[in-house]
Amino acid sequence: MSDIDIDIYDDRDRGLLQARAGGAHGDIVGRIQYFVLDEPRRALVPVHTVVEPAHEGKGIAGSLARELYAMAAREAVAVAPLCSFVVTWAERHPGEAPAAPAELLAAAEAALAADPEKW
Repeated sequence: MSDIDIDIYDDRDRGLLQARAGGAHGDIVGRIQYFVLDEPRRALVPVHTVVEPAHEGKGIAGSLARELYAMAAREAVAVAPLCSFVVTWAERHPGEAPAAPAELLAAAEAALAADPEKW
């Protein structure tokens, strides 16, 4: 959990998982940018994690990663992380972050290469 009071919101249309201080209309203090992969199977693919400089070191990025994996579990889909922060977080939390199969990671990398706008 983060060291500040945040709420996390999923903006699926924009591919953003946002941490907000002060509720739904509060300031965005961090985010994970992701896209949804459909083939070879559905997965959430985080590509970038950002925490505003004034809020770094407060556990926000970890809270976002935890929620991303919880969201995937609720939707019964995998997470194929391409974001280096999420990859490292998942390695440190294997009980919460199941490893993605190599072929799913390769498909996510190919989808990102084919459409750099996903970054």
